[in-house]
Amino acid sequence: MKYCINIIDDEKNLNDLVRTYLEKEGYEVHSFYTYDEAHDHIQDDVHLWIVDIMLDKNSGFDLLSEIKSLKPDMPVVFMSARDQEFDRIIGLEKGSDEYITKPFNTKELVLRIGNILKRVYKNKQELTEVDSYLIDETKRKVTADGKEIELTTKEYELLLYFVKNKGLAISREQVLTKVWDENYFGSDRVVDDTLRRLRKKMPNINIKTIYGFGYRLD
Repeated sequence: MKYCINIIDDEKNLNDLVRTYLEKEGYEVHSFYTYDEAHDHIQDDVHLWIVDIMLDKNSGFDLLSEIKSLKPDMPVVFMSARDQEFDRIIGLEKGSDEYITKPFNTKELVLRIGNILKRVYKNKQELTEVDSYLIDETKRKVTADGKEIELTTKEYELLLYFVKNKGLAISREQVLTKVWDENYFGSDRVVDDTLRRLRKKMPNINIKTIYGFGYRLD
């Protein structure tokens, strides 16, 4: 499962350093350097936020409240240059999962984040990653770079069928039987039409056409 993390810290060097370490661990990470920029992304479909308390405008506490109002279960890790007990208490009261004081050991931060993600998402079905897209079967949802891709029911079912049979050559007849039902009496061109729309919405998807036979997701 590939987790997606948003970071807001106006100290660019530290922000970039943390992002680099997290990316080396296989996370997808997006950095923001101003309060307004981060606020524009509070609805992003991510798994965790790392938030600095002292920002250029308002505070990390304000951003935490905004995030939690939309997504109460979103894990949030606070970073702060202030080692004050009341900051830690306020953060916990507002729902933060961790409070880390600067300067800190970056490897330790990565370990703590990994533990939080495992704890929060241990009982949730893993996402399937295909060609930079994330598929969440429990929500019937496909995202790219944290943004949802709007698919019709048949587009989604066609995509899922290819994913479940990745690497296999699939005939049009197989697709019609499995995705459209064996009692479907329309033209098999419906497969090509639906696939064309799917490719338009998901241009990175590597579904090859096998002329005279069908398709294969590589």
